[in-house]
Amino acid sequence: MGESPAFFNEMDGNGDRARAPYARYCDWFAAEPGERLRRKAREAETFFRRTGITFNVYGAEAADERLIPFDIVPRIISAKEWSRLTRGIEQRVRAINAFLNDIYHRQEILRAGRIPAELIENNDAFLPKMIGVSPPGNIYTHIVGVDLVRTGENEFFVLEDNARTPSGVSYMLENRETMLQMFPELFTKIRVRPVSDYPKMLRRSLAACAPPACTGRPVVAVLTPGIHNSAYYEHAFLADQMGAELVEGRDLRVVDGRIAMRTTLGYTPIDVLYRRVDDDYLDPLNFRPDSYLGVPGILDIYRAGGITIANAPGTGIADDKAIYSYMPDIVQFYTGEKPILKNVPTWRCSEASSLAYVLEHLAELVVKEVHGSGGYGMLVGPAASKKELEAFRAKLVSKPVNYIAQPTLALSTVPILTRAGLAPRHVDLRPFVLMSPDGIEITPGGLTRVALKKGSLVVNSSQGGGTKDTWVLEE
Repeated sequence: MGESPAFFNEMDGNGDRARAPYARYCDWFAAEPGERLRRKAREAETFFRRTGITFNVYGAEAADERLIPFDIVPRIISAKEWSRLTRGIEQRVRAINAFLNDIYHRQEILRAGRIPAELIENNDAFLPKMIGVSPPGNIYTHIVGVDLVRTGENEFFVLEDNARTPSGVSYMLENRETMLQMFPELFTKIRVRPVSDYPKMLRRSLAACAPPACTGRPVVAVLTPGIHNSAYYEHAFLADQMGAELVEGRDLRVVDGRIAMRTTLGYTPIDVLYRRVDDDYLDPLNFRPDSYLGVPGILDIYRAGGITIANAPGTGIADDKAIYSYMPDIVQFYTGEKPILKNVPTWRCSEASSLAYVLEHLAELVVKEVHGSGGYGMLVGPAASKKELEAFRAKLVSKPVNYIAQPTLALSTVPILTRAGLAPRHVDLRPFVLMSPDGIEITPGGLTRVALKKGSLVVNSSQGGGTKDTWVLEE
């Protein structure tokens, strides 16, 4: 699928002049020697390599660790655009949290017939052991990543919700730090809202969710699966930036009805555990008995109010792409308002009529696993070969309940710097949202992921994508 003017170019709007948010940047760029820019791009790569900003790729035959490609041309969003996006994001996150509280308690949305009960009851991400459990402050989604795509000047869509363990915020922070080092003069010419206070905001937001058992200043720790996890760099980075301990399951145990971490002075109780371990591996006594990543008995301590787990167990059902297809109903049911941000039209392959349509139009659609992430297990029909289409057709027929399908959107583009100059590439955006009893905070911007391969619509780093710094302009 090649690029054409059909794709909205965020820098120039497919016109001859830069759009207002990019005007000052384009003036600066036009005056910069090409060789200086290319040299700065190489310096940025060296900086990332020296800092160790890498990710692991599961199943790769080559080396596990890869450098995340970084492009030095920023993505720029005006204050007016961002204001609209934040209203829509906040509305959506509130609805998701209310939905989770409801399905683990009264299940009013099911009784009202707005969502089929079997979609919840037969869902692997639904945890019956969370029924009747109320997290501190009734907050289930402490950290949320909402993936957005743009198709026009005023057309934004939510591509998916990440309410379980959203990743990528460390790259957002490092991207900004790199740009500040490479081009300090730019930030004196253009007023860009800062993102560097995210770790402080995260610590404050997590501390506000301390459990009833907390008696002093909340102790916060980050639970990581270990150094072989694809996002380990981020786990270590955030723990360091927050001033929190980075722990593994083997560092924790139950002591006097609390979860305590091993220290040089003995075991110290933890109040809030920011877990980066999936539900199945969190507690071998309650979930997978073969897990060495979690803590035996932690779910029982959690249900008794002895610890806060962020995000709450069972939030993964909000990531389910079949549930996603009902998000407009979910938003309206819990907020009484129409959704500010649109959903992408979605066919649920579990439904016979939808499956028939998808099979007939497979070459035109994007098909995703309902529990998939990271760009794995998906089909981009327009870019697939006949062999790939037929293989995926067999998967759909074999287990249709595992898949949803969506139209191939004309994703907007933002230029990247190539040897030949600027070239448009498709992008998405993941803003990061913090939720606590004190309110909702949304970091201005987020992580822009870019499909570095010409014509590609897949932006995930695991599939060859890169990242950009995202600028939200001051008023």
